[in-house]
Amino acid sequence: MSTETARPITGDKAKRRTQAVAGAVAGVAVIAVLVTVFVTVRGGDPEPAAQPAAAAPSAEAVQPTPEAVEPEASAPAAPEPAQPAPVNTPDQLKKQPVVKAGTGTLTELKVTPLVAGRGPAVKAGQTVTANYVLVSYKTGQEIDSSWKRGEPFSTPIGTGQVIQGWDKGIPGQKVGSRIQIDVPAAMAYGPEQGDLRFVVDILAAK
Repeated sequence: MSTETARPITGDKAKRRTQAVAGAVAGVAVIAVLVTVFVTVRGGDPEPAAQPAAAAPSAEAVQPTPEAVEPEASAPAAPEPAQPAPVNTPDQLKKQPVVKAGTGTLTELKVTPLVAGRGPAVKAGQTVTANYVLVSYKTGQEIDSSWKRGEPFSTPIGTGQVIQGWDKGIPGQKVGSRIQIDVPAAMAYGPEQGDLRFVVDILAAK
């Protein structure tokens, strides 16, 4: 065995233990300082809470109010059809006439004024508007009437669009007249219909 005096083992161990404890305390102190700094920084300047995204406007929200809607331009109106000649019906022509049978043998066209008109004379080629009652000349039986249809009859006159009795009997008569026209079968619809009697109210001509 060596004669040198050995260092006591207990002293070295105590020193190392002391150094270890001191290092641990220093580490804890450093951690404590870091935690304190972190908490201080976080607490002093907190991040603002995230704001929720703005909701997209609903379909109703973007609809304009009725007051804000610009009125649409109106479509151009269609041109009105040509109007017929105005009808100024005299009081004496506002009631359907009673038409009776004729007497004797009818051999020629006969026009008899019943109500005198005050309007212009009808000319061949014009369109006349008239009410009429048609009966059999011999029996007085009604065959046709514009009154029952509820509207006057319009036709060109003197141009072959109607029977000869009208084409020859109406031109020259004045608007506003009521006339009786006795028409032989040959100037009407032939022997099948026979002789005819019309009472015609001339309401307009143009």
